This record gives sequence, C-alpha cells and structure tokens, in this order.
Amino acid sequence: MDDVTYTKGIYTATVTVRQLANGRFQGVVSLARDDATERETTAYEVEAPNTTATEALEEGKALAHRILGELEL
Repeated sequence: MDDVTYTKGIYTATVTVRQLANGRFQGVVSLARDDATERETTAYEVEAPNTTATEALEEGKALAHRILGELEL
C-alpha cells in the first residue's frame, strides 16, 4: 500500500500502514518540519488497530488531517 502525503506550510505529514504481530493493521503519521537545518520528525500512531490495511490507512489520513489542522503557521 502506498504512503499518502499531505503538506501545510512547512509541515509534511506522511501516512503509512504497518501490520502488527497479531495480524491487525495500524495507521502511522510521520510529521516533518521542513524548514529546520536538521529535519525534525515526530511519529503519531492511530490508537485502535484495524482489521484491514484500508481501514488503517483511512484512520491514518483522518489523524493527519487533525494534526495539520491544529498547527499554527
């Protein structure tokens, strides 16, 4: 499954899906600040795992939108 990327100002959120040991899937958002000399990245995980990768990706997208929506530029 391909990663999804969103950008707001100097921030880039990349959504990925990872499979857990129990066979479920979890959405993960990596938030990067692009203006720093050294790129700063913070990872956020969707709280509840999903049964399919598609559901996990959708949850990850929603999390990315919430994170980017809360940022002050």
